Parts: sequence; C-alpha cells; structure tokens
Amino acid sequence: MTLYQKEYRIESARLKSWDYASSGYYFITVCTKNKECLFGDIVDDKIILNEYGKIVSACWYDLPIHYTNIVLDEFIIMPNHIHGIIIIPNPTPVETGFKPVSTKKPHGLFEFLRALKTFSARRINELRNSPGLSLWQSRFFDRIIRDETELFNIRQYIINNPKNWGSDENNQFGKNNE
Repeated sequence: MTLYQKEYRIESARLKSWDYASSGYYFITVCTKNKECLFGDIVDDKIILNEYGKIVSACWYDLPIHYTNIVLDEFIIMPNHIHGIIIIPNPTPVETGFKPVSTKKPHGLFEFLRALKTFSARRINELRNSPGLSLWQSRFFDRIIRDETELFNIRQYIINNPKNWGSDENNQFGKNNE
C-alpha cells in the first residue's frame, strides 16, 4: 500500500512492463460491487441467468461489434462475477506500397472492460430505476496467459466454475464461507 493524497491505496497487480493493448490471451475476472449476487442462480451445477445476467451476456458478446481488435474466447457469468478470456490478435498493418500506414493505437484490455462494465451497468440500472449506481467493483483481476497448457487449464476452470460454486471464494454463502 502507498500513501497518495492522504489516503492509502492498493498497488496495481498489473505487469508494469506490459502493454495491455498488445497481442495476447488475457484471463479476466470482474466482480460485482460488494460481491452482490445479481446475475442469476446456480441450479444443478448450471448458471440460470436472470434479466441482469442476460444483459451482461449481451454486452460481452457485443464487444467485437464495437472493437475490431478483440476476439472473445471462453466466458461464464456467475451470480456475482464473470470470468472470460479475451484475445487481442496480432495487428495487421495496411500496406500502401512502400511502408505500412500507421493507424491509431488499438484499444486494449482496460478499454474493453471499461466498455463492458459501463454499458451493462447503464442498462441494468435503467431496469432497476437506479441511474448512476455502481454495479461493478472498480478493479478487476487479469492474467496474461503464457502457453497452451495454461490456456487449456483456464478454459476448464471457466467451464467448471458453476460446478464449484459451493466452494468458490466469491460465493459469500458457500461451504467455505459459512
């Protein structure tokens, strides 16, 4: 923790030398504010999304419509958080004969998650008649996926997340949190 403007703040867990707009595979987890269960219920080891969860899903799958440099991979919505894999592909420069045309800097992971959180919160808050209310925690977890084995293991973790809800650290009512 560091002191900034008379308040302590948690240091960033981000890899300081990494450009989060560069190509790669990124595993993300985003929790609701105070880990409030808003998106549905786990029934028979499956997530049953409510209206809010369906909005989050729609916003996730809309991201490639708004950003050309994003590919979505495995994804799951849980009652109070989401897990997903975002792929930022290698940029393909436009050739004009002699040299590539420089295009504006592509969007990165932080912009994608800002958009997801903003658009989903706005739509959910319209339904709840609570404009401006915080829906998501301000921070999120990310991990740069380094190889095929790690990618496989993270995909399995995401797929199996509903089966493990009873012991999930994000489940405030789970077996380990009683």
